[in-house]
Amino acid sequence: MRENDACGGGNRTLSSEREFADLCYNMAMISSSRPSSGNGPMTAASRFALPCLLLWLAIFSVTPATADEAHDLAFFSQHVAPLLSAECLSCHGSEKKGELDLRSGSTARAGGASGQVIAPGVPEESLLFEYVASGEMPPEGKLSDEHIAIFRRWIEQGAAYPREPVDPLAYSSEKRAGYDWWSLQPIGPFNSETTSGLPARWQTGQIDRLIGDRLQKAGLEPSPQAAPQTLLRRATYDLTGLPPTPEERSRFLTACRTETGHEGVVGERAYAQLIDRLLASPRYGERWGRHWLDVVRFAESRGFERNQIVNNVWPFRDYVIRSLNEDKPFDQLGREHLAGDTLGPGDPAVEIGTAFLSCGPYDDVSNQDPVRAAQIRADVVDEIIRTTGESFLGLTVGCSRCHDHKFDPISQKDYYQFYSIFSGIKHGSRLVGPLEKRKAYAKEKELLKQKKVELVEQKNSVERKSIARGEARMEEFAQKWQRPPTSPQGNEETFAPVDARFVRLVIESKQGNPRTGNGCMLQEFEIWTTEDDPRNVALSAHGGKARGKARQARDFAGAYGPQLAIDGAYSARWIGYGNTLTIELAETSRIDRVVFATDRTGADAQRGRETSPCEYRIEISLDGETWQTVADSHDRKPVNDKHREMRFIRSESTREEEEQRGALYSQIADVDRKLDKRAPFPLWWIGNLVDPPKEQHVFLRGDPQKKGEEVQPASPQFLRGEIEPFALAAQAAESERRAALAEWIFASANPLTPRVLANRLWQHHFGVGLVATPNDFGFMGGKPSHPKLLDYLARRLQQEDWKLKPLHREIMLSQTYRQSGAADPAAIAHDADCRLLWRFPPRRLSSEEIRDTLLSLADVLQLEMGGPGFRLYDYLSDNVSTYLPLDRHDATTYRRAVYHQNVRAMEVDLMSDFDAPECAFSTPRRDNTTTPLQALSLWNHSFTLDMADHFADRLKYDTADLPAQVDRAFLLAFGRPASTTERQAAETLIRQYGLPAFCRALMNTNELIYLD
Repeated sequence: MRENDACGGGNRTLSSEREFADLCYNMAMISSSRPSSGNGPMTAASRFALPCLLLWLAIFSVTPATADEAHDLAFFSQHVAPLLSAECLSCHGSEKKGELDLRSGSTARAGGASGQVIAPGVPEESLLFEYVASGEMPPEGKLSDEHIAIFRRWIEQGAAYPREPVDPLAYSSEKRAGYDWWSLQPIGPFNSETTSGLPARWQTGQIDRLIGDRLQKAGLEPSPQAAPQTLLRRATYDLTGLPPTPEERSRFLTACRTETGHEGVVGERAYAQLIDRLLASPRYGERWGRHWLDVVRFAESRGFERNQIVNNVWPFRDYVIRSLNEDKPFDQLGREHLAGDTLGPGDPAVEIGTAFLSCGPYDDVSNQDPVRAAQIRADVVDEIIRTTGESFLGLTVGCSRCHDHKFDPISQKDYYQFYSIFSGIKHGSRLVGPLEKRKAYAKEKELLKQKKVELVEQKNSVERKSIARGEARMEEFAQKWQRPPTSPQGNEETFAPVDARFVRLVIESKQGNPRTGNGCMLQEFEIWTTEDDPRNVALSAHGGKARGKARQARDFAGAYGPQLAIDGAYSARWIGYGNTLTIELAETSRIDRVVFATDRTGADAQRGRETSPCEYRIEISLDGETWQTVADSHDRKPVNDKHREMRFIRSESTREEEEQRGALYSQIADVDRKLDKRAPFPLWWIGNLVDPPKEQHVFLRGDPQKKGEEVQPASPQFLRGEIEPFALAAQAAESERRAALAEWIFASANPLTPRVLANRLWQHHFGVGLVATPNDFGFMGGKPSHPKLLDYLARRLQQEDWKLKPLHREIMLSQTYRQSGAADPAAIAHDADCRLLWRFPPRRLSSEEIRDTLLSLADVLQLEMGGPGFRLYDYLSDNVSTYLPLDRHDATTYRRAVYHQNVRAMEVDLMSDFDAPECAFSTPRRDNTTTPLQALSLWNHSFTLDMADHFADRLKYDTADLPAQVDRAFLLAFGRPASTTERQAAETLIRQYGLPAFCRALMNTNELIYLD
């Protein structure tokens, strides 16, 4: 741009747009300072000044900044903002430590407790630069010279800030991930690549080209192809979790020989047909369903201290298995997990999917303290948020519960937007069936309830007559009721001395419900002699024996038994399930007093009162057959109004009223039976869904008692780009919230969900995912070993409409999967963990595979699918639950291990020893431990011994020839015939110790439980 001669004496080039703007401004000011010539014609200067002024206004009013300012802002965006985000804003952002907030220009210039911290243009006079340059800040350690230079240059240039505050979650750094983190970026279109130098068979598929390219760059060679029998065993276990049968081996080798002319060479068609057959097997869903059940922390007990079993959540397990066998699109499966009740209302096959929300551990301990109750509720919702974030998105969303995530770009507000979506979920069971039928059933129940109300009112009307007659004689009764009412703290009855061998307490009413004497508690029941030095002859220490029905606790025999009422200790109690406590004395004794108490100290308060006898009689006997009443409570004052009324009903009712009451009680009982009748719909543990509170808040520091800003159900902010966000009104229905989240999670533009799922598939075929941390694609997780391959698989998953079987097929047909598992010392030295996949990584069978394999070898495996699970433990429950592993496993347990009723916080010998998780949390990858217990359980457990016996019987049934038995055993166990040396050693062992010992030895070999 050149300056006009009229404006400044000669031509010269302006150095910048800013200089030109200054010139325009100056000319405008000069023009405006000249005297006006009235309404005459404009001067030349005036004619120039107006457009200059307009241009100046345009530059500074319409454009965001001049070129220099734009350059400064670009420098801030590229260098300063990421540095502030990484090093400063965790303290001097929303935390405002030292009253300093560096997120925006206005707050930064305002300074903090120490005054102004930035002097634009003068770094040496800026407290911020002084602290940074000296290493005083950040407190974790001095910044690099390069970073210090960035701060210096920024302040020298004027410390420019953009209009919008800096988002501390926006930038990735060496300390944390931002919105630009790799896993949050869109999955771009994939361009097929060709890699020269690879064998021809590695050039046909994209998986092999991408794996081969990394191998070449690392100077590694792929391993040769595995033998047909190795591939058969590997693929069969991978897709079904069971060993191939000798007959399946024979058919596959025959197909390979027919196709290639040699049974030692894999036939392409034969192998593809094998994979298709395995994918079509119902065993596929059982095997891969277990993988997903681990991820969604499925188990069949509530966890926590009570840990009661949940007997009606097993349909979710069957639903997962069925869905995978049908190859249901996984996005549909996921949507059903989050919002099945909205996708298929009234359809049990769809609604059962929402059990995902409530099949995790659940703290069901009621708490009278509202503060503690609110915290428990927040913990319950947090568990659902964590599982959802980890299972579908591969992000630890739960870490934002108390503050913005320390490592990932997930804000606390994001967390509580999730909270507002899930806060209407209540754990528990509900009926599932067609809406109209459920309405009809509910109406029928309501009519029964109304009928019961009417019958109870009729009964009460009859009883009121008796009560009225008693009230009319109240003065007469008051004369009779002279003694104080009974007390939980202690009651004493004295009577004329009498000889007794048996003494019993007959409880006619208890304080909490005077209509019955059942369910009372007693700490102690004392029987005192008439001797000069009286003795409590009821004591078991004095030979007393107590009888009486009691509450039973299978996990602690006698925990509430009658013996506790005569042990001399006021701690444990007899809890009666009848209304009689009988004491047999060691010998006939002369007695004149009994004393008993329910709650001597009063520590039990309400429970002590409600379970205390308030109407009773004391009876004695010499032979235990003929009884004599020596004392009762009938002359005591009633403990409450209900007790008084019950006395009137018993004493003042006429025979006709007694008959009326009896008839009405029978009718009420009949209605109760109908109310208790099982509904014609399944009652499943899929949660009760209610509209949450309209007003939802951030909990400051995660404390429900400290409410911060209000939030509404909305999508989190960590995904940008093409994905469409959602935000719902505070009045949005509970179901609408979950449905919106489901659509967002499985939106085609969401890059996380397909990446996470594709990685899970790869992991279960190769032992480790392309991302080694399948539940964490954030900063603290692993980086992908093959990022292009991960995105290729994620894109293929979407192209296949989220169906898993096509992706299984592509992976298993690849040369990468078909490699030998043989070790190469040179490759191991370079890549010991085989992350580059220069061979197929050998793996140990899972606990379920090991157990199923033993059952299969023994030929006793029952392939019945679905239904309630079997148990390898004895379940004992009384307030809290106890699970006792069974020493012996009978034939009812010979099902696939996926149908075991797994519960939390317990161990089941072989299963637990081989790392079966308890699923208190999502388990994306099993531990793989080696412990002495594994060898001991596999060698000594009665289950293994039983299976060895069955295995031996099977071999005897198949053939009587010893060498043939050995070959058959090797084919069944290892998928190969025995070598000459192995056959000779086996025959020697069998002749010396028997066939079961040989079978037991095979079941304890590494070759049986490892795949290569």
